[in-house]
Amino acid sequence: MSVLVGLIVALGMLVIVPMGLRLIDPEDGGGTAAVRTVWPLFALPGAASLWLPRGIAATALACCYAVGTVLLALHAPGRLVRTPASALPARIAVATALVSPSIAAVALVAERLGHPLFGFDLEILALTVPHFHFAGFAAALVAGLVCRATDRPAGRFAALSVPLGTLLVLLGYFLNDWAELAGALVLTAGMWAVAQLTWRDVRGDGPDRLTRAMLCVSSAILVATMLLALCWALGEATGLPHPSLTWMAATHGLGNALGFALCSVLAWRRLADLERVKGPEHLKSLKAVKDLAVNDLKDLKAFKEPVA
Repeated sequence: MSVLVGLIVALGMLVIVPMGLRLIDPEDGGGTAAVRTVWPLFALPGAASLWLPRGIAATALACCYAVGTVLLALHAPGRLVRTPASALPARIAVATALVSPSIAAVALVAERLGHPLFGFDLEILALTVPHFHFAGFAAALVAGLVCRATDRPAGRFAALSVPLGTLLVLLGYFLNDWAELAGALVLTAGMWAVAQLTWRDVRGDGPDRLTRAMLCVSSAILVATMLLALCWALGEATGLPHPSLTWMAATHGLGNALGFALCSVLAWRRLADLERVKGPEHLKSLKAVKDLAVNDLKDLKAFKEPVA
């Protein structure tokens, strides 16, 4: 595993997952608070395994991390039981986020052991680990948060298409490059919907410039990184020239890790803190005032226009 990929994975294990778990509403992820409390006991050995040579010691540490991800995944099915239809898309996204680290952990254990799991070479296994921390956990979680915050059809589309795209990409590993391209298309559509809603609707709720700036960065980065993902998947399927895996890790991977995932969880944490201090009705009132101001501006413009 390269140094860059190792750093990206360590960021996912030690920062993105635990911070993301704090954003899960108890109604959506009840029980995850206990896992979050003990998460360092699993994440620290997992991060340490990244820097050891492949072998028994690295595999044992990776297995410790896998245990924590399984405990997390066990909470996913309960999110979908007795769920109202209106809340189902967001909860599907959250459930996908809870399961994704366990898929990454399976790839990590095999890669640290030096075993080509299902015939995949070690480079593919190594890149699968960050993919399911960021395109899996972070992307699905943020899609669920956006869906719940905006309550728009586009939000529900994002909350459903991101998990579906992630699943199709995973199936594409076992089927063919065209199936993986289909997954990339669905995932990109969902992530661009997340970016558009974040820019248009969520950004205005930011309590300060820093929060709004992080939301802007996360939205803009998604446009570029997902375009790179499409270029790579299209090139793999058609044979057209496309970026190498090393180049993708340095651009798509690093951009998603820092520009999207880290900025998103930090911004949503600040939004959650605001909601906790002032109450959810405060955010709704801010949005109502904003909508009222927009309507007043439209009325004023119509009033000033000369009558034919």
